[in-house]
This record gives sequence, structure tokens and C-alpha cells, in this order.
Amino acid sequence: MRRRLTAVSATLAAGVVALATPASAAPADKPQVLSSWTQTSAASYSAWATARAHQGDWSAYGFDWSTDYCSSSPDNPFGFPFQTSCARHDFGYRNYKAAGSFSANKARLDDALYADLKRVCAAYSGVKKASCDSTAWTYYQAVKAFGNTAAVDGGAAA
Repeated sequence: MRRRLTAVSATLAAGVVALATPASAAPADKPQVLSSWTQTSAASYSAWATARAHQGDWSAYGFDWSTDYCSSSPDNPFGFPFQTSCARHDFGYRNYKAAGSFSANKARLDDALYADLKRVCAAYSGVKKASCDSTAWTYYQAVKAFGNTAAVDGGAAA
């Protein structure tokens, strides 16, 4: 009889814990996943791009995938395809703001944007590469200086 009561108690306790945990609760590793997708490396960018293409697989995490791309700046300045790099930057800004740890991660997010833009520019050579590198540097300096202002991020975005 004592074993049966213990088993019933354990089952009830598990049920109470399950009810106390909201169904929308993000997995415990959400901060690690977010961090892994917002590093400066090409591997981090690639992992984020793959996840972005399969957002449904990550729905339990509750990530904000929305983007305005390069905000008020051109997404593809002078024909350089910066749009996806800006989308990843938005992803980092939006999700770290939601997590309440934006200021601790802003510099890395901005550095990751610059690394992404430089990888875009690596596809060019000569004068075109120099122009792309210069444009990437300008975008980087802008987000470093203004990336947390309402003028750039509409009050909540990147």
C-alpha cells in the first residue's frame, strides 16, 4: 500500500509540475542557441541561415525572426547584397532585447554584422571590392553609433 501511495504521489507531483510549466516556455538551451547563431564566424552565420530557412523547426524557442533588413539604409547598396547580413543582425538585436541582455551583447552583434558584410565583399575584387569594403565599414560604424536608437530601429528593432 505504501508503494502505491508513493507512486501516486510521484505521478501527481509530475502532473503539477507539468501544469505549472507553460506550454510556450522556451527550451532551457535557448540562450546557448541564440549565442551560437550570433557569433562572428562563418559557421555561426551558416547555422543561423539554415535555421532561418527552417524556422518551424525552432518554433518551441519562440525566436523573433522578423526583420526590416538594413532599416533606413539600402539593403543592397551599390548592388552589394547586404540584406541577409542585416536580417541576421536584426535577429540578434530583437532576440537579445527580448531576453533583456541586449547591452551585454550589442558589440558582438555589431561585430558579427561587420564580419558578415566583409564575407559578402570577399566575393569581389579590385575597385569593386574596395567599394564594398568601404560600404561595409560605413554600415558597421552606423550600427555601432546608432544601432540602439529609435531613428535606426523604429524603437524596438535593429
